[in-house]
Amino acid sequence: MSMRTFLREALGRLAGGAALALAAVVAGGSAPAAAAEVDGQERHVVRDPHFGDSLFYFYQQRYFTSLTNLMASQQFGRVAHHVDEAEVLRGGLYLSYGLHREAAEIFTRLIEQGAPPAVRDRAWYYLAKIRYQRGLLAQAEEALGRIKGPLPPDLQEDRGLLQANLLMARGDYAAAAEVLQPLVAAGKDALYARYNLGVAWIKSGNVPRGSEMLDEIGVLPATSEEFRSLGDKANVALGFAALQNKDPERARVYLERVRLSGMMANKALLGFGWAADALGRPKDALVPWTELTGRDASDAAVLEAKLAVPYALGELEAYSQALDEYRGAIQTFDHESASLDESIAAIRAGKLLEDLLASNPGEEMGWFWNIDRLPQMPHAGHLVEVLALHQFQEEFKNYRDLQFLAKNLRDWAGNLGIIEDMLANRRQAFAERLPQVQVMARNTGIGKLEKQRDELAAELARAQEQSDGVVFADAKERALRVRLERVRATLERDGADPQLTGASERYRRVAGAMSWQLAQQFPVRLWDAKKDFRQLALELERARARDADLARAQREEPAHFDQFAARIAALQLRIQALIPRVTALLELQREAVQEMAVAELEAQKERLTVYTIQARFAVAQIYDRAGLAKESGHAPGP
Repeated sequence: MSMRTFLREALGRLAGGAALALAAVVAGGSAPAAAAEVDGQERHVVRDPHFGDSLFYFYQQRYFTSLTNLMASQQFGRVAHHVDEAEVLRGGLYLSYGLHREAAEIFTRLIEQGAPPAVRDRAWYYLAKIRYQRGLLAQAEEALGRIKGPLPPDLQEDRGLLQANLLMARGDYAAAAEVLQPLVAAGKDALYARYNLGVAWIKSGNVPRGSEMLDEIGVLPATSEEFRSLGDKANVALGFAALQNKDPERARVYLERVRLSGMMANKALLGFGWAADALGRPKDALVPWTELTGRDASDAAVLEAKLAVPYALGELEAYSQALDEYRGAIQTFDHESASLDESIAAIRAGKLLEDLLASNPGEEMGWFWNIDRLPQMPHAGHLVEVLALHQFQEEFKNYRDLQFLAKNLRDWAGNLGIIEDMLANRRQAFAERLPQVQVMARNTGIGKLEKQRDELAAELARAQEQSDGVVFADAKERALRVRLERVRATLERDGADPQLTGASERYRRVAGAMSWQLAQQFPVRLWDAKKDFRQLALELERARARDADLARAQREEPAHFDQFAARIAALQLRIQALIPRVTALLELQREAVQEMAVAELEAQKERLTVYTIQARFAVAQIYDRAGLAKESGHAPGP
């Protein structure tokens, strides 16, 4: 089970979909890759947009932006539906920047709140792994000690390797061998466990068993470049161990297996030559050593071969050729020493760090960002050993993060000035628009409308009490009532007129029909009127609330402006205080990283000085031999 899979499953149970995010951070991979591993698992919906915003930046590998946005959202309570998920993501982002203590506090709290034992064990394993990578060996052992049960099979070997590495780091090789033996017995494919077991046995004094284990790895068919390199490493270790044990014949067997194009080829060629020399065959030793001298002179094995070739020629009494080779070696050493001086000067001028950052972009990549390209500077080959140092990579990451923080602070110093201008514009706009809004508010006539509302309410209550349908008559009905009223008045005035004898009956019928129609429509019209009245009352309430908001804004908005101005001023002071601190730390870290690189190159220079002294001493010895030969009447060899 991969780290991504573990955290997806374990923290997914605890906090849902954020496990994918944490998994990708801790594994140094991408979130989409983590998501691709989810088969058949329920998808989690992002319910809080601000949490989705943090996830978006995370998937873009902008981890710092994701972290700061997430922390701001947590502070303002914007991730209420993803409280635990947000904590998981925050812990993972802390971990990606090497903040293992803060991450451990978060994971411990969340895990103890409800994660099953198996999940807790795997979480402690990954925390131990991060601490080991940072060189915090005691804390890594403490985290491993909190694992109570077995891990999944695909993590069990890694756990054993980690525990063994911690034991070997403090020199307890016998205990490391005890840890590794069950892993080796459990599966033949545990190549790293077998390699470490072989080393642990040799270091603890059990040379035969250790050599046998490494020998098995050295002859094993490899299916990948990684395992081929491991086989080369095992064979080189066996070869040099055999040389130390005065067994050059066996050393040749081991070293012959090493690929000429692999990373261990130079060291193997050097050892193969020394094995031939130990067998008394300096002519055979010349073959690998001569091949080696044609390779990159920045490699220590190549420089040693520059001395080994004339040494072998001297053993063959080819003194003239040996002298030429020694002189050529001295020239090479002097040239390499001068090149190292140039590299040291370039490093102290800051070129190394500048070029490393330019060649290996990724300012927000977090702790799992690595150097994978050499800087574009003269004699970059000298830096291979430097860049391979774990401590250098860790210190350079600190430098890169400090540089990013310094830039971030400078950017925010500028942004706060822009925000300050925006606040001033808003304050001015408020002052300019307030009188206009006040005039508009006075002209709305809310008080008059409320009086009319009260009158309508009284009329509506009277109509309901008296069942007066006339109140709800529409325009056509009101016009008809007016006509009927005129007819009634005419009948009362001229009722004795013989021509109006039938009109009185018709009036009675029409008036009755009108009354009946109004009575029939009364319930419906009453309900509609009440509904319209409620809507009217609601709109008046809203208008009154807007008036209240306006009045409150008139009182409070100036204070809000002042509060924002105070916050901006406080942040400006804080940033201005942080900038020199971060700048000072950045300078100290720059010097530390550069001096670490310089110290490694100075060590290479010291090695060159030793080689030069050895070469000059060998030249003097050859001249002495030549002088003695002349005195005895024997000419020196060609």
